[in-house]
Amino acid sequence: MVKQIVRDVFFLGQKSELATRDGLQVGRDLQDTLNANREHCVGMAANMIGVKKNIIIVNMGIIDIVMFNPVLVAKRGLYETKEGCLSLDGIRKIDRYKEIEVEYFNFNWIKQKIKLKDWPAQIVQHEMDHLSGRVI
Repeated sequence: MVKQIVRDVFFLGQKSELATRDGLQVGRDLQDTLNANREHCVGMAANMIGVKKNIIIVNMGIIDIVMFNPVLVAKRGLYETKEGCLSLDGIRKIDRYKEIEVEYFNFNWIKQKIKLKDWPAQIVQHEMDHLSGRVI
């Protein structure tokens, strides 16, 4: 189901909780909502649709990946960039890592590990910031 995008900075600034298998529908809602906003959005966190759970979705070019309870396990190559956010107006400077490794659970609740670099790595870091209540 397509959900409305949350723009309340107080809500977005709150830390999310661990997701459980009960959150699988939230993952599907993220898929639908990203599809509805695809022309100006490449990723989302569950709190952006009003759910404080550790769930994100990231567009990887030809596919979207939903990550439940993502954890950054490795990072390399700090650099400064600028980002915008569907939940906020404007562009802000932010530090990101060029290469990262993330562990997460997929829809079958199987632990996955993925290495990312460049743009996909930046998107994942942005969405993971949402989970910790960090709003750029």
